[in-house]
Amino acid sequence: MARQTDFLVIGSGVAGMWFALRAADHGRVTMITKAEPQESNSRYAQGGIAAVWSDEDNFDNHVQDTLTAGAGLCRRDAVEQTVREGPARVRDLIDVGTRFTRRLDDPDVYDLHREGGHSHRRILHAEDFTGQEIVRALHEACVEHDNITLLDHHMAVDLVTARWLARRRGQIPPEDDVVIGAYVLDQRGGPGSVQTYVARCTVLATGGAGKVYQFTTNPKIATGDGIAMAWRAGARIANMEFVQFHPTCLYHDKEHSFLVSEALRGEGGRLLLPNGHRFMPDIDERAELAPRDIVARAIDEQLKRHGLDCALLDMTHLSKAEVEHKFPNIHARLLTLGIDMTTGPIPVVPAAHYMCGGVQTTLQGESSIRNLFVVGEASCTGLHGANRLASNSLLEAVVFAQHAAEQCVARLSDVPMPEGLPEWDSGTAVDSDERVVIKQTWKEIRAFMWNYVGIVRTHRRLQRALRRIRLVKDEVNTYYWDFQMTGDLVELRNLVNVADMIIKCSLKRRESRGLHCTMDFPKTDPRFVADTVIQRWL
Repeated sequence: MARQTDFLVIGSGVAGMWFALRAADHGRVTMITKAEPQESNSRYAQGGIAAVWSDEDNFDNHVQDTLTAGAGLCRRDAVEQTVREGPARVRDLIDVGTRFTRRLDDPDVYDLHREGGHSHRRILHAEDFTGQEIVRALHEACVEHDNITLLDHHMAVDLVTARWLARRRGQIPPEDDVVIGAYVLDQRGGPGSVQTYVARCTVLATGGAGKVYQFTTNPKIATGDGIAMAWRAGARIANMEFVQFHPTCLYHDKEHSFLVSEALRGEGGRLLLPNGHRFMPDIDERAELAPRDIVARAIDEQLKRHGLDCALLDMTHLSKAEVEHKFPNIHARLLTLGIDMTTGPIPVVPAAHYMCGGVQTTLQGESSIRNLFVVGEASCTGLHGANRLASNSLLEAVVFAQHAAEQCVARLSDVPMPEGLPEWDSGTAVDSDERVVIKQTWKEIRAFMWNYVGIVRTHRRLQRALRRIRLVKDEVNTYYWDFQMTGDLVELRNLVNVADMIIKCSLKRRESRGLHCTMDFPKTDPRFVADTVIQRWL
């Protein structure tokens, strides 16, 4: 028997929970998350949320900074909407219970960071774990709301669409497709425990796909699930070539994904070579405050040129009191690893961090398939263009989730509850006794994506990656249908789809722009001032 809900929200990060809170006063919300309730990409956001907050700043400044970072590919209407609604959404977060850090010298005033690419201080933060604090506040509000049901350790497998259902019934598929629900794996029920959910509106808030790369700041859950499901359903996907590599991930043999916040460079942090040379002023007049794509490529170039394992980020100009006030969590974590940022430099390397591409949406967050909304990092709204401006991601999450909720609520009375969805059919699938295949394939994908589709690319390496992903896709597809469903298998299938999309979009863009840098086409070409859009035709 299919489970019914007005709004099915897949993902429990900032975007998903904000949508849930805004929609729950008007209908039943079922929110599913594949791990613990508060585990999401959002939780690991350190720097903060960008919004025009001080009298010294204005909307035009923030808009221009975003457009500049986006390297000509931002949608101006998406930028204007996000920036101008930013302060109101931040006030809403405060009202929900988010505790942003206040100034040490004036506790009545919020402390504002400045980060790379920003012309002014406008980053509100909660110490150096802003995402964790916002997630805490939103989760508490969701738990208290009677109309929100949160199911942890549940993982969406595939979306159910009207076209798919018509073909299954032997009927002529409708010209305009619509999403009517999803198949969901209950990971606590053992392999193959797949349930059917139907909903008037379905929302993907599944985060990014950093785990497609060998080195990433993302948590292990970041496997591009929503983007992959939307692709398989036939939604338009855009700009997957623009993978943001954060310039400063901690380099340490005991910690492989710890982010060293952009805010450290905003507070005067200097990037050095082991001989003490500060190299960023040689590359860009903004030095360490240049946008992330420039800083990440600069570090990558220095490491390759000098045969180094890492660069060094020096924060010793700050007093111990300043460090403990602004960056207490980073400082404490580094101390456990034997690094004292108040007395010595931090070893750092670039790592995959954020997907600027994703499911293409309208300004209301709706995909090209009716009643499928996508919010947060899984979406491509046009805000980020070819390179995301630091701390615009949490802002985008709440602004677009707000619009998506308003659109869904307005449409609710016109959308009947779908009926007659078939239960999941596992066919002849059996339990697998070869889980090592999943582990090995995952490692292989992440390795060749890092080596062939990384910070700097070549056409030859991309072609090699394309050949490899074709073979891997065939292997994974066979395994998927032969064996019972598990969370690891679902993630691997999604990871393969995402890797394939990144490679294909990268091959289509024959220029260097923003986060996409190719040695074969090193210059920006005005003929490519357009989104790279791909779609699976069904």
